Amino acid sequence: MPDQNAIERCLALCREARSLDGAAQLQALSALEAELAGLKGQSPRAKLSEPVIGMDPAGYITSWNDGAERLFGYTPEEAVGQHVLFLYADDDDQVAELFLEEGTSLMEVRRRKKSGEIFWASLALSMTLDEAGHPAGMVARMSEITERLSDEDKLRLHARIIEDSDQGILITDGEERIVSVNTAFTRITGYSAAEAIGKTPDLLRSGKHTADFRAQVRSAMQGAGPWQGEIFGKRKNGDVFPQSVTISVVRNDKGQITHAFSIFSDISVFKEAEARMQRLANYDTLTGLPNRALLNQLVGQALASARRSRSHGALLVINLQRFHSIYDTLGHEVGDALLGEVSARFRHVLRDEDVLARIDGDKFAVALFEIQKREHAGIVANKLLSKLDAPFEIEEHNLRIGASIGISVYPEDGMDTAALLRYADAARVRVHDNGANGYMFYSPEMNERAKEHLWFESELRRALVGNHLQLHYQPKVSLRSGRIVGAEALLRWKHPDRGMVSPGIFIPVAEETGLILELGTWVLDEACRQIRQWQDAGVDVPPVAVNLSSRQFDRHLPDRIQEVLERHGIAADRIKLEITETLLVRGPDTVIPIMNELAARGLALALDDFGTGYSSLAYLKKFPISTLKIDRAFVIGLPQEENDCAIARAIVTMGQQLRQEIVAEGVETPEQMAFLRDLGCDQLQGYLFSPPVVAGDFERMVRDGKRLNLTVTIEQRAAK
Repeated sequence: MPDQNAIERCLALCREARSLDGAAQLQALSALEAELAGLKGQSPRAKLSEPVIGMDPAGYITSWNDGAERLFGYTPEEAVGQHVLFLYADDDDQVAELFLEEGTSLMEVRRRKKSGEIFWASLALSMTLDEAGHPAGMVARMSEITERLSDEDKLRLHARIIEDSDQGILITDGEERIVSVNTAFTRITGYSAAEAIGKTPDLLRSGKHTADFRAQVRSAMQGAGPWQGEIFGKRKNGDVFPQSVTISVVRNDKGQITHAFSIFSDISVFKEAEARMQRLANYDTLTGLPNRALLNQLVGQALASARRSRSHGALLVINLQRFHSIYDTLGHEVGDALLGEVSARFRHVLRDEDVLARIDGDKFAVALFEIQKREHAGIVANKLLSKLDAPFEIEEHNLRIGASIGISVYPEDGMDTAALLRYADAARVRVHDNGANGYMFYSPEMNERAKEHLWFESELRRALVGNHLQLHYQPKVSLRSGRIVGAEALLRWKHPDRGMVSPGIFIPVAEETGLILELGTWVLDEACRQIRQWQDAGVDVPPVAVNLSSRQFDRHLPDRIQEVLERHGIAADRIKLEITETLLVRGPDTVIPIMNELAARGLALALDDFGTGYSSLAYLKKFPISTLKIDRAFVIGLPQEENDCAIARAIVTMGQQLRQEIVAEGVETPEQMAFLRDLGCDQLQGYLFSPPVVAGDFERMVRDGKRLNLTVTIEQRAAK
């Protein structure tokens, strides 16, 4: 077998030779000759190379290789220094002139060997340049033509090539009548030779081209110059097909046109592939609707037209509500089918000239061109919302969803596609934040809010990598012993310029942008790291609770938490997981298995903000929850507000019946503490004992055994 390295060297030399000219190329070819000789077990002097002759500008030979010696019979000593004319046959002395005047580089010539034999050779000439780019000589490469075809053989060969070509070829005479076609012509068009000969090329006319275009083609057939392009032809069965065509003419010795020929290929397959690629680039594969790229293009064109005609239009951005819960609960097949049904209903509402696009996930956009007044966009928004009133029957599921719609209008709100989409989305966010289905028109104030939102998102991403986040720990205190029995890890963000940023501001931004997943991962990892540090320092800290977002709650959650615990060497009972009631909306069939797996791994679950969400008491007993937390909204009115007292009493009683631990949040006064203690509440968390504190302060509280004074009276507090 040939040496692979030698083969690779030969390939490199080939590439090098192709990039060079003249003497440099000759040198590279010589090196290639040596390598090839080595591959075949011959010496570098083996006679393998093609004849190559180097010449100076005057035509005197400057180099002569082994191939030239083998072909002509002259040694390098005999040839170098002589004028190249000594190799010419008597009737072939104009090659150099042809090359210099017409640029002809490939030709057949007659040459004379040392023996006197005259032979035909294939000659390739190339110019060599000096460092200044001026002509420095020529290099001739040639090979002997051992079997030269007769004119008759040439005609026969050319006819065979034409007949066997996979391109259709038709030839017309001076009157534009078809005189010859090949087999590929019949295969492509469906017309046999008998059916085509004698007709004009109009036989294939599709009727899709203008008179000007047909005039250009006919002009080429009449000798105006070769023409190449794409046209539509018509097959015998009536099908119209695209073809790539070259048209030119044949002239006789007097320069008169005797024939014209057309060489064409059926490019239907390529056009279909191009159309598929275009569709992939511009249309959503799931719904078949235009995507964001095509929407931008169409709106841009409409805005250009609107500038000229001073017309009005609107952009609507639509976000489906509750879609993610359905998608997470029932899977992507149901979710995809739902998106298809929604797009069909929306399309039914709109005019043919309106554009409906799917721009991202469960987000759609509608472009309304040529509306009379802005209120018309509101009418369309109402129609779109009404199409979501009826449930969607998908498989065995009866699904209901809503939508929030934001509207921007041009030219009032702007004449830039990206800005109009951004403005409509800002209005949509305002509707979404209000928590109801509906629509809203954009106002400049919304844009300021959107800019602030983007700023927070960007800065929050920086905070994740810039060490600007930290955990504070708020103790949980037993209402029986007054001892610290736990803590809740609360995320805090200290911005380098704005200082402490309220969680009420940045947590909603994180939820909406998906950053909550990264934040949740960071909080769990940081809490476990801190617990490990406390344990290594000999501090016996109680369990620490971390909050989970509903977006973190998927089937991979148990494994992710297990990985963090094992990485830091923390036992599962050192961590508690707090979830909110909004998580339960996603459906017990999805949530309960995940909860059960977490509980099976030794992780305790607490239901935070109980009573403020949508939880069903019928389902509550099915969830493996060990702790209920009374929301601060029901604690603040204790013990004066009758309704708050009744709610707190009901939660405590229910928790006791379900054997769940009860923790009251936001306890700030001795009166609240006393009332909750009398109810049988187990723990409190609030400023009465301590606000959230940094890790070092919480560690000191635990080391010092700080306790809540459960005997303090109202009179004593008033005296202070």
